[in-house]
Amino acid sequence: MNLYTANHLQPAGGARGPGNGSGSGSGPVPPSEPLYEKRQKIFPKSVKGRFRRFKWLFMVVALAIYYLTPWIRWDRGPHAPDQAVLIDLSARRFYFFFIEIWPQEFFFVAGLLVMAGLGLFLLTSAVGRAWCGYACPQTVWVDLFLAVERFIDGDRNAQIKLNASAWTFAKISKRVTKHAIWLAIAVLTGGAWIFYFADAPGLAFDFVTGQAAIVAYSTVATLTATTYILGGLMREQVCIYMCPWPRIQGAMLDEHSLVVTYNDWRGEPRSRHAKKRVAGGQSVGDCVDCDACVAVCPMGIDIRDGQQMACITCALCIDACDNVMDKIGKPRGLIAYATLDEYDGNMALATNGGQTAIEPARVRNSDGSFVDRIREFHWQVIFRTRTLIYFGIWALIGLGLVYALLTRDRLQLNVVHDRNPQFVLESDGSIRNGYTVRLLNMVPEPRTIMLSLDGLPQASMRVVGITDVPGNIVAIPAEPDKAMALRVFVTLPPDGDAKASPVRDFRFIAEDRSSHESDAYNATFNTPGGKK
Repeated sequence: MNLYTANHLQPAGGARGPGNGSGSGSGPVPPSEPLYEKRQKIFPKSVKGRFRRFKWLFMVVALAIYYLTPWIRWDRGPHAPDQAVLIDLSARRFYFFFIEIWPQEFFFVAGLLVMAGLGLFLLTSAVGRAWCGYACPQTVWVDLFLAVERFIDGDRNAQIKLNASAWTFAKISKRVTKHAIWLAIAVLTGGAWIFYFADAPGLAFDFVTGQAAIVAYSTVATLTATTYILGGLMREQVCIYMCPWPRIQGAMLDEHSLVVTYNDWRGEPRSRHAKKRVAGGQSVGDCVDCDACVAVCPMGIDIRDGQQMACITCALCIDACDNVMDKIGKPRGLIAYATLDEYDGNMALATNGGQTAIEPARVRNSDGSFVDRIREFHWQVIFRTRTLIYFGIWALIGLGLVYALLTRDRLQLNVVHDRNPQFVLESDGSIRNGYTVRLLNMVPEPRTIMLSLDGLPQASMRVVGITDVPGNIVAIPAEPDKAMALRVFVTLPPDGDAKASPVRDFRFIAEDRSSHESDAYNATFNTPGGKK
């Protein structure tokens, strides 16, 4: 089915064509055609080849990463979780091996999302919808479900025969077995997802014993349903009707983007009886019209109809066609990755600039080899201005995130001056200001932070609960990987030159002398003359 073949829709409001108008003498109104064509179930045939092997490899690696990552351990010390990748919502932390992201550092996540978007643009502009064909979760899980289906029901012909057969015990048992395995995969998929949000071994035990939170069970149930329905039942319909990317990719492609292409300049005119036609003096292309490319397509399209929105660029049709070309002694590449620029050049050569139909003799020498003017794929087409610009922007964002990650402070200080009262005049004439000091220790180990004043040389401070003896420097025991709020009172003595300025500027300084990390916060000290 060519996805670009539109149905004939009746006008809205029951409009009728000529000869079928309303009123006296009008004929019967023909029934309106449906908006969508009824789904024809697709039975993709298994195929062997380099692209199929790459898809198997990518599927195994992707699934292994997804299912096994929550179980990887990473030692961060006794005061932090040892799960390598963990999204700890309760503590509002994101752990990724040696990296720990706090809520105020969410710009790292935003930067990664921007990089992912630009990376998708880069990949699409270079090699078309390779993401859809190999890395999209829908593609990965559909491939897994298809592998299970072939193992239970057999390959394409056996599946078609089984689908059309009566409901016997053998058919029912195969259906039950297949769907049971699909459901098991879906449950494991949902189960693996929740392990990213809590300690995997502990949550697994709680989940099995019924002690996990209700949100864990509801999340697994939801993901089980979506995985089973989207990957097992809907399959290609998700890519055609639900996914927005096929409708966006047109803006990402240009005449130098690599896409899976049927080279009809060498394949046409196609024939299943090439020898007879050649003996009869007729011209014949390389395509033997075997439909192998159609049989292996997971989207059920015919790549020979040209570029279509449903094509996910999985390249399985290339493997199928190459296998046929090998059998009949023809060079590979009848279906291949090609750019529109290359295709147009070769097509112009085969049709004499579009003035004639495709003539195989124009693109071949007498010995059957292709003429020198035929344009073939070259790797330099990938490294063009557009892709280099995408890559440059992508790399700059990545380097910026790395720099910010390596230079970020793991000690942060924040100070809030008391609003009421803004100052207190004590009996001995000294002036006291109150502050709430928030000290953030962003490393998973305890350490001692020295809190000091800078800019009020005669002032002293007292930290409630830490020390009752006023001083200029106070040692604060900071708990690992936590924020602590301190009540701090700063006092300026009567002879502390408080009347020199109604508002004095100074700084709180927090310093870890063992790691040489420090942070400062500008604050103000109010006096009676500075009250507003």
